[in-house]
Amino acid sequence: MTAQIEMAVRGPEAYSLARDVISDMEKVGVWPTPLNFELWLHYMGDPEAPLGREIKRLLSEKIVINDETAELLAAEFLPRSRLSEDIRDAGAVLDRELANVAGAIAKAHKTQADYGETLVAASQTMEAAEDGAPLKTLVGGLTIATKRVRRETAILEKRLESSNKEVARLREHLEQVRRDAMTDALTNLANRKAFDERLERVCAGDDHAPLTLAILDIDHFKRFNDTWGHQTGDQVLRYVSTILSRVCSGNRFVARFGGEEFAIIFPGESAGAVTMALETILEEVSSRSLRRRSTNDDLGAVTLSAGFAEHMSGEAASSLLERADAALYASKHAGRNRVTSAIALETAA
Repeated sequence: MTAQIEMAVRGPEAYSLARDVISDMEKVGVWPTPLNFELWLHYMGDPEAPLGREIKRLLSEKIVINDETAELLAAEFLPRSRLSEDIRDAGAVLDRELANVAGAIAKAHKTQADYGETLVAASQTMEAAEDGAPLKTLVGGLTIATKRVRRETAILEKRLESSNKEVARLREHLEQVRRDAMTDALTNLANRKAFDERLERVCAGDDHAPLTLAILDIDHFKRFNDTWGHQTGDQVLRYVSTILSRVCSGNRFVARFGGEEFAIIFPGESAGAVTMALETILEEVSSRSLRRRSTNDDLGAVTLSAGFAEHMSGEAASSLLERADAALYASKHAGRNRVTSAIALETAA
């Protein structure tokens, strides 16, 4: 569940939201199971997200959303479901590998024990031997036992080597799953979950180091979507994210905040440097006249509004986010396509 929805269901509007979700589910004939309820929370929270559009497609085509359909939707669109499924799969493979290794170790242990017994018997035979014939037989038995131990040890080594490779592969796979769960599929930027975790971490860090949070929003995006369609809207989101990724290299952290909003964390940079970076972004985004890929229609220029806030000593992440958001809305109200500082806003007030 995204942080935005998670906050909503823990706030004053939770009951109203729950009633709206249940009402909509009843209207379209979807049973209020826990999984369906979670899917519908995401759907109603952001109808233009990939999950929202897929649910709208299913409803428009009158496809029944049963338990199987819900599981498929969750597996594809809910990062937690994908992560849980991949972890279960990886755990099953790891259990199998550990069982195989345990079996190989047990077998090698038995062989070693048998070899020890053979050596004890050989020692006793050597002490009692009076001529060479028994010794020849003894040496032959020791040779066979030694070869057996070597063979079992070699099998164990190969089994351990194979298991080490499999565990390394699983570790890499789970790391990729973790990255996927923290990445927005459309823009390839960090998603809201990754952003929330990073912001909490940096706000809890060294209070003496400069830290600035900026929130950016595509101007008139809803009108743009309504005019040209959501696929073209996705094209615009990817265009903006490409510029954000290029400008926000190094220690800067950029994420898709939700819908048409983006967030950037600037660690260790002055307010002047942040302002310059944001103005560069706004200028680059608006410098091109976009064209619709499917029809080559002229879409015109896209503009962004931005607001930023500098972290104050001991300030919680939620407070910093609230101040940056207020600065963003000040940019919107002042005519859009501009950058506003929270300090300037608070001083003016």
